[in-house]
Amino acid sequence: MEGKDMGDSIVLKSAARRPLLRRAAALLVAFGLVAGLSVGSSPVKAEAPLVLSVGTTQDLDAMNPFNTALVTGYEVFTLNYDLLTGFGSDLEPIAGFAESYSVSDDGLTYTFTIANDLLWSDGEPATSADVVYTFNLILGEEYVGLGYLDTYLDGVTSVSAPDAQTVVVTMNAPVSRILQSFIPIIPEHIWGGNTLEEISSTYANDPPVVGTGPYQAVEWKTGEYARFAKNPHWRGGDLAADEVVLRFFKSADAMYQALMAGEIDYAHNVTAEQFKLLESADPNIVRVAGSANGFTELGFNAYAKEIKKGGASTTALRDQRFRDALGYAIDREALIEKVLGGYGVAGSTQVPPISVAWHVEPTNPRRFDLAEAAKRLEAAGYVDSDGDGTREDLDGKPLNLRLYVPSSEDSYSKAAEFIAGWFDEVGVSVNAQAFDSDTLVDMMLPPEADGTANYDLFIWGWAGDVDPNLLMKLFLTEEIGASSDSLWSNAQYDALYEEQLNLPNGPERKAIVTQLQQLMYDEAPYHVLYYDASLDAYRTDKFSGWKNQPTDGTPLFGLGPIGYTLLKPATVETGGVDPLPEGGVPIPLVALAAAVGVALLMLSRRGKRRSDED
Repeated sequence: MEGKDMGDSIVLKSAARRPLLRRAAALLVAFGLVAGLSVGSSPVKAEAPLVLSVGTTQDLDAMNPFNTALVTGYEVFTLNYDLLTGFGSDLEPIAGFAESYSVSDDGLTYTFTIANDLLWSDGEPATSADVVYTFNLILGEEYVGLGYLDTYLDGVTSVSAPDAQTVVVTMNAPVSRILQSFIPIIPEHIWGGNTLEEISSTYANDPPVVGTGPYQAVEWKTGEYARFAKNPHWRGGDLAADEVVLRFFKSADAMYQALMAGEIDYAHNVTAEQFKLLESADPNIVRVAGSANGFTELGFNAYAKEIKKGGASTTALRDQRFRDALGYAIDREALIEKVLGGYGVAGSTQVPPISVAWHVEPTNPRRFDLAEAAKRLEAAGYVDSDGDGTREDLDGKPLNLRLYVPSSEDSYSKAAEFIAGWFDEVGVSVNAQAFDSDTLVDMMLPPEADGTANYDLFIWGWAGDVDPNLLMKLFLTEEIGASSDSLWSNAQYDALYEEQLNLPNGPERKAIVTQLQQLMYDEAPYHVLYYDASLDAYRTDKFSGWKNQPTDGTPLFGLGPIGYTLLKPATVETGGVDPLPEGGVPIPLVALAAAVGVALLMLSRRGKRRSDED
């Protein structure tokens, strides 16, 4: 199919000032952001600079986008940098580093056009060479940094730059995932002096950061805040906030109090109790319960080999029968009610039900039944031979398991307490302990990543993308040492994943994705506990124009920085309150299972960790 203009030279301007124009079924998509609707009222006078303050309980782990494993890190790098193509309010492709693209007849070649006046924030020209540099880092033989971004170029065979404004990407199959690539385009003139090893390890990318995103990091204090200033060369329309400050709170209570006091404008992932209190706490505060495109899991250390001075405490964790039996000792409905306050849906597979085109429930769902769990443990040979109340593994060692969770979010520790109690009732002792995210990541690294995988069980969470690959890839053998934390290996799973990777979306791929979900569920390297909502809240007395991404998502912590670019100063005539905020309305959580479409949650590594913050 030939690429062609959509009408007569359509140029989409800034989505920063009014809702994006949607374009469907186009062979040549000209993207951009739409110039703004003016508001017929006087803006509130405020002392310069006008600062948007955003709170989260998750600290920032790295300014280098290749070395972040957490949601906060992804939020930071999409403020600093453009993706090749961005995500609009409805998750449609919009202008990113590229302003348009076309697709070849066979669907194997994507040609992207870069604006000839695109500049980095330091004033240097931003060109196709920067895209080629960024992508070729990832297309090499080694993982870059933690390896979480590498998956976005699965299926890409080559990238080239015929000229300064053109990028040609060749695929090995007619799939469109390149348009959903969550890879920040970095400046070669800044990064190019570093080796791959330095980029993956020692290069910190300390502020001031040079990028093409709407805001650039100019200051970062670990555990306190990261401060961003307007990019002087941002071409996506007026930005309401002169500065953005991400504040990292030690507790959800401290963040809640800051929101109530007007010290922050947005709170990401308040607790269920706080969310309920906010319903009538302040007329200037709007609550948003974003549907989940991710999950929280109980994971097992299923590493198949012995590790000197590390590894799991028992070989039982490698045994599918053991993992399966413990699945009957988890009461998901109780967890949703007592841990999440009702804001969630019982978990099953690695593809959340919000991905209605891909999620399929397992054919043999486990139910909460302690007697059944005990029966299955007994049948597998895990017995209590000495009558002390604790079963032994097949080597005769007592089953005393270590369960580790991130420390900054109470829900992980609460869930751990319930699970430890249920497992104890079936004769498996569990000692739960919380660690900060960085420490926990290091403890869980296997020998392939120069670690010792010194853990048994963990509770943590993941966030997904529009396509299910990011969450399915977590269980690949090749991801051990990268995104895999269960360290499970299964040749059938690997082969099925590779088979679907080269298929276009449709019934054939859906059938294989279904098999992948069933296989993971049966083998149980994870027990997906629940698909938990993102409970966010924002103030309307300083900024208006809040818009969810998508409709049942949240304004911020979605895919890309569009929520920041849509904001406007609050207006005098409404007292600062949006009567009908754009997509952000005060809602109790509706039945998530009935949600339709792709909803973007907050969750964590895209392959990213939700850690500590949900």
